[in-house]
Amino acid sequence: MVRINKFLAQCNLGSRRSVEKLITSGKIHVNNKVMTNLAFQVDIKNDKVEFENKIISPNQKKYYLILHKPPHYLVTKKDDFGRKTVFDLIPDLNSHIFPVGRLDYLSEGLLVLTNDGDFANQIIHPRHKLPKVYKVTVNSKLNREKIDKLRNGIEINGKFTLPAKVFIDKVIDENMTLKMTIFEGRKRQIRRMIKKVGGEVIKLKRLQIGNLKLGNLPPGMWRFLKPNEIAALKMKRGKI
Repeated sequence: MVRINKFLAQCNLGSRRSVEKLITSGKIHVNNKVMTNLAFQVDIKNDKVEFENKIISPNQKKYYLILHKPPHYLVTKKDDFGRKTVFDLIPDLNSHIFPVGRLDYLSEGLLVLTNDGDFANQIIHPRHKLPKVYKVTVNSKLNREKIDKLRNGIEINGKFTLPAKVFIDKVIDENMTLKMTIFEGRKRQIRRMIKKVGGEVIKLKRLQIGNLKLGNLPPGMWRFLKPNEIAALKMKRGKI
């Protein structure tokens, strides 16, 4: 017996947290009945679990990809307005590949995609505090006080961000480029942090997740992760 969100993650439908949306929205059927109970325990040997009218099981090949996401691509399967998505850049592997975490439409850089829900959970779950490194160009020169605020935590929607590592990379004219390391992944977190101290992000690029680096992978290109890279992401824990 296994809890249904863990079962679906093992079937490569997403992380344990993301598959809960599939359950609560009535997209999962167990023994020909809609299943919306998040506490349901799946009998792996006897229960028939279906998604999109297909029987699913945990026995599928695992894929792990790194993509250099260019700006102006959505991190989603499809867009109602016909905009380009990251799935236009990767091959059809005949499996439910999904992005691990977020990069907004204007941002670029390292994006991990997989069909391994447990692996995704290792990266995105807040308790793991996996470090994520960004190069951030701001439209103004932030003084020491504002930099310290970014380092110590910024209040967003009533909750402070975790302490961050923030260093000044360069200053050109009125623009400042920062190297920022954060240990969580709230929606548009860095852009909102910078806005809170009076600046605006004009360029945002993710360089690294844990020990996995973007390196010289060109924009729009992808590759499979190496076994040692997969193992390192599974084992890595963030330190603040």
